[in-house]
Amino acid sequence: MTDTAPSRSDLWTVTTADVTSPEAEALLREYYYDVANRYYRLHLGREGTPEQLEAGFADSPSDDLTAPTGLFLLGRYHGAAQSCAGLRRHDATTVELTRVFVRPGLRGTGGGARLLAAVDETARAMGAERIVLDTRLDLVEARALYLRNGYREIPAYGETGPYSEIWYGKELTAASR
Repeated sequence: MTDTAPSRSDLWTVTTADVTSPEAEALLREYYYDVANRYYRLHLGREGTPEQLEAGFADSPSDDLTAPTGLFLLGRYHGAAQSCAGLRRHDATTVELTRVFVRPGLRGTGGGARLLAAVDETARAMGAERIVLDTRLDLVEARALYLRNGYREIPAYGETGPYSEIWYGKELTAASR
């Protein structure tokens, strides 16, 4: 008889969390710095300055990711907060997925799939029948994660801007459960 070690994806847990907690704030800041610096490198050929990054982070509040308008999820790997996602109510049957982030050193360990499975479960508990999101074309890891987890490209919804280049949706039907 041999002992089997848990797979790396088994080391992930996801729970709802207070978006204002220190753990949440640290992950949200890291998320913002990651996506902002990718944008700066792509469009300006440089990293954002600390002042630009902090100002942008301050201008991108996540306080709507609390009940009753939304929820915030934290993913833990070996017990430490390493990923996050937010859901905000879009309409009576639709939630919007936002702030999806897995720390770069843990990408590929199953944390993104665990996070999105928890997103589906949480969205259903909120009464949602559909999840929508927008993202940028250069965020290729996120786009691949969404496609692997049942999201499909949809027409633009809501306001568009420089950070909304492609839109995805997922129907929460019996087939996606």
